[in-house]
Amino acid sequence: MNALFLGLAETIEGGALQAGALWALSDIPGFPPLIQTVHILGIAAIMGSVVMINLRMLGLALPSQSLPEMNRRLMPWLWWALLANVVSGGFFLFARPFRYFDNPVFLWKLAFLVPAIIVSYLVYVVSVRSEDSWSRTAARRVSCKIAALLSLGLWIMTAMAGRWIAYAEYLYYPA
Repeated sequence: MNALFLGLAETIEGGALQAGALWALSDIPGFPPLIQTVHILGIAAIMGSVVMINLRMLGLALPSQSLPEMNRRLMPWLWWALLANVVSGGFFLFARPFRYFDNPVFLWKLAFLVPAIIVSYLVYVVSVRSEDSWSRTAARRVSCKIAALLSLGLWIMTAMAGRWIAYAEYLYYPA
């Protein structure tokens, strides 16, 4: 798997995507902190949506709100913020592809992110199918709680791994 990512880094290195990202990051005044701010706000929107939906699924928040309605209102925030994070993170990834694709913590982030997206999508689909999708039977109520805990755990681990990407250089490539 690592060979796949290193091959991808080699493909990006020296190409038009890297040139464009490097130009934007170095020649547009204030662009790096602006794009990092967009990324952080995206993380906040994702975590806010995910936490509210999953706490509702666990029965720990907003019992007066229906889960399908919460999903209809909050999931668009998650998807748009995720798109904003792909774009904002892409600038840094394309600028220095080996920094990310040769970083085991970045690979862990991807390993948490992909299932987090899948679980969130599945929770959304089941939740909006009908008002009582998650509560029809005892098995479904347990499944609801397991899905919520899994989703929360995956998104938290994604955020933690993302935060640790920069610090992994100190661990794996000490000066």
